[in-house]
Amino acid sequence: MKELGNWRHICVDAQRMFAEDTPWYVPWKSRVLPQLLEVSGRHAEWTIFTRFMPPKHSDDCVGTWKDYYQKWWMMTGDHLPQRMLGLSPVLQALVPPARIFDKMTYSPWVDGRLNAHLRQEGVATVVVTGGETDVCVLSTVLGAIDLGFRAIVLSDAVCSGADETHDAAVDLLGDRFSVQRDLMKTEEFLSAVTT
Repeated sequence: MKELGNWRHICVDAQRMFAEDTPWYVPWKSRVLPQLLEVSGRHAEWTIFTRFMPPKHSDDCVGTWKDYYQKWWMMTGDHLPQRMLGLSPVLQALVPPARIFDKMTYSPWVDGRLNAHLRQEGVATVVVTGGETDVCVLSTVLGAIDLGFRAIVLSDAVCSGADETHDAAVDLLGDRFSVQRDLMKTEEFLSAVTT
């Protein structure tokens, strides 16, 4: 494996609203949680947990986001218990030293804060885990590539609510962007970091 350089782990949206009984429940979340905990636990100081934060009301949004939250009204702040926005408890226990980055869109790069923060720390590589593979993980990886970061996706530490689109997203990441991203298993990555 190519030298990692200065890296950070971005664990995408490992929140209770995706792991517990809500309309956005992702059954796979429990299968990848051990890998998320393994990477985050060993390297908490290098971990950034993103959180997808719905608005209080659908009327707080513009454009198609307003339409989106009119469909998913039960996931807005008026209806969803605040605790569901939090990380899964075993991951929340790692904060600090792990950090939390809240975002209102699929991508964490839109407003420039995360990019500026990572550039200030001299980060060259992002290691991506979490969910969902075909939505927020894909947005995170493609945005990182656009911004010039090397992206490593841990294929056994990402999940989705739909097997077919998860597989398609992993295939896409595996077949394209070969110069700018790596696809590997969690244990392979952890072995490379500790050696």
